[in-house]
Amino acid sequence: MARTKVVDLNEAASKSGYEKTSFYLVKEDILPEAIKKTIKVKEILKRGEVKTINEAVDRMGLSRSAYYKYKDYVFPFYEASRDKIITLSLLLEHKSGVLSRVLNSIATDSGSIMTINQGIPLQGVANTTISIETKNMTVDLEALLDKLRMIDGVKRLEVLGQV
Repeated sequence: MARTKVVDLNEAASKSGYEKTSFYLVKEDILPEAIKKTIKVKEILKRGEVKTINEAVDRMGLSRSAYYKYKDYVFPFYEASRDKIITLSLLLEHKSGVLSRVLNSIATDSGSIMTINQGIPLQGVANTTISIETKNMTVDLEALLDKLRMIDGVKRLEVLGQV
């Protein structure tokens, strides 16, 4: 019989000399300009619009030192969700083909569906939970979520968590 050991990660980290790291989701409109510009610099570099960091920071009106100060600490939500399993909660209308269109949309963007759980429809809607592996997705998570929200019959969509 296999034994299971429960480990308090914060306690283990403190014993090994590491400090606990916390992450937060913060709305963009409250971020300082230097952080917003750093994110934009990273985006234009990733898209290949410029060849060097100097060109990118000049275009955004950001100092190189500010860029280097923040570049390893800020990233869009969808980057944090790459190579993860994301769990979505959906409220779907009880109409033929709604769940099928959701699943096809995920598959079209190379999301790998790990689990699906749909409750019995009550009052014309069904609660559905879908877990998706994002490793091979061809679009970022935000684009997929926007696409799913546009499907006729999707009444609500929320990200429950990620592993």
